[in-house]
Amino acid sequence: MALVPYEEGAGWGARQLHSPWVTHRFASHTIRLRQDWRRLGVAAVVWDAAVVLCAYLETGGIDLRDRSVIELGAGTGLLGIVATLLGKDFFVFLFKAIYNCSARVTITDRAAALEFLESNVQANLPSELRPRSVVKELTWGKDLGNFPPGAFDFILGADIVYLEETFAELLQTLEHLCSEQTVILLSCRIRYERDHKFLKMLRGRFSVYEVHYDSSKDVHIYKAQRGSRKDDF
Repeated sequence: MALVPYEEGAGWGARQLHSPWVTHRFASHTIRLRQDWRRLGVAAVVWDAAVVLCAYLETGGIDLRDRSVIELGAGTGLLGIVATLLGKDFFVFLFKAIYNCSARVTITDRAAALEFLESNVQANLPSELRPRSVVKELTWGKDLGNFPPGAFDFILGADIVYLEETFAELLQTLEHLCSEQTVILLSCRIRYERDHKFLKMLRGRFSVYEVHYDSSKDVHIYKAQRGSRKDDF
């Protein structure tokens, strides 16, 4: 199911989705990503929500150095790639211990998308940064035993809220991955009533605040945490 019912040849937006390559510039790097709408659909194109969240991470004063980050529903991998690049200063400082340190950015999606996702990640990370990221399978609500509970400082998701039948499993996954200190950042375009339903469900389990709105792309970024405090980053 597509997020928006694009038809091939229906204008600039559709041409972008059906283009085999797309290029973005973040963290002083040019990121060139392969897309494959015909084979993988929504999992293999770059959505505006990912671009907006990447820009927010880059300019929002959020320090990802030496933080443990996981991306859910990574698709093309843009967001996870940018998170890895933004944490590079600390990594370079520890360059001599490169093979002794564990990955700090975990980039996840369902099994069918992993080979495609891995190819984009490997093609766009400098060789010295590749050990700082790992691509792993995660089907929400089903593969949680492969991820230590509460082990992540940041959970990122871009346009992952669109199938109502996945909402309960997504919430279960967020709860499993979160500690009291974990910050969840979700970027999305509010298109349907079910999107509001998910936000209501999220607010039933987390404190949720809108921290950014990009009016040019109609994309919202929400921050969620356990507890009731409106913490600063």
